[in-house]
Amino acid sequence: RFLQEADFWLEDYVRFQAFRDSQGRQPWTTWPPGLRECEQTACDQGAVELAEQISELRFRQFVFHCQWGELRHYANKHGVLLFGDMPIYVHQDSADVWAHQELFDLDEHGDPVTVTGVPPDYFSSEGQLWGNPQYNWKLMHDTGFQWWLQRFASAAHQFDIARIDHFRALEAYWEIPAGATSAKEGRWVHAPGRELLQAVREQYPDLCLVAENLGTISAEVEALREDFALPGMLILQFAFDGNPENPYLSHRHSQSDIVYTGTHDNDTTLGWFESLTDDTRGRVYQYFNNPTEGMPWMLIGQAMASPANTAIVPWQDFLGLNGKHRMNTPGTTEGNWHWRFEWEQVPLDIAGRIHQLLCTYDRLPP
Repeated sequence: RFLQEADFWLEDYVRFQAFRDSQGRQPWTTWPPGLRECEQTACDQGAVELAEQISELRFRQFVFHCQWGELRHYANKHGVLLFGDMPIYVHQDSADVWAHQELFDLDEHGDPVTVTGVPPDYFSSEGQLWGNPQYNWKLMHDTGFQWWLQRFASAAHQFDIARIDHFRALEAYWEIPAGATSAKEGRWVHAPGRELLQAVREQYPDLCLVAENLGTISAEVEALREDFALPGMLILQFAFDGNPENPYLSHRHSQSDIVYTGTHDNDTTLGWFESLTDDTRGRVYQYFNNPTEGMPWMLIGQAMASPANTAIVPWQDFLGLNGKHRMNTPGTTEGNWHWRFEWEQVPLDIAGRIHQLLCTYDRLPP
């Protein structure tokens, strides 16, 4: 069963990893001709020569598949759903790009012609130059989005809910010339997201998806999200710019959306609050009617009180940690995703305090 479910990616992946090891972990664009182009004859011959390594890699993936299945079953049995992320782009030096070079915007050497990123926004004043190869959306469309549909199928096997990362790129993406030194050199290009989502809905009507609708969001992006009834994300840390129509203010939330105090890309709530100007901090206090509760529990309570059906609070916020414990800083590559909590940081009354909020705002499971 595992081999059937993983058929579309497993052999490409294990061959890629084995070939990469045999080539000293060098990028696939430097491999010998034949392997570099992922030609069938060369790859079959290489697979015979590396049969033992490939079998081991395949077995490791099977073990992970079994362990993940047990974890999901255990979680579901205890009323816990797994909410996973579906990255919008893939790395240049990956099995996906190597095995499907025609589906990406590459030159004759396998190097990107255009790359990914975003223009300046509230996450980064300079924009972000990610550098992943852009998709060949015309061919994606002409092949019925089969590569994408297989990705969604994989997400459905792993998670109960899947978040489409950087959803706005399905409506229009920020295209940057390869070799550019700044994300500001990019331009918006329309993408066939409506056709893609329609294909996903037709093939996987029960798949539960969430749209990461943050960053530079246009009316067209929101229309696409709403037309497919995808929940969006509401970040309370973005609510206090002084605009009474700010959609992140909790009284403007809708039931279908998901509210966060902050995401992995934000500072911790305490770190965020400590960095605010006096004017912005004053607006926070005014909105909360000068509460006696301090941060971050002030914002945690507001998330729980939101009309949004789902509220998500990072563990750092529950622990009351400052910005030194931030998970990720967009636009940077050092020191991210390293944070781990220590049991000494967990207050003895934390479970009771969370339970009380869940009771107060009717967020306990039935």
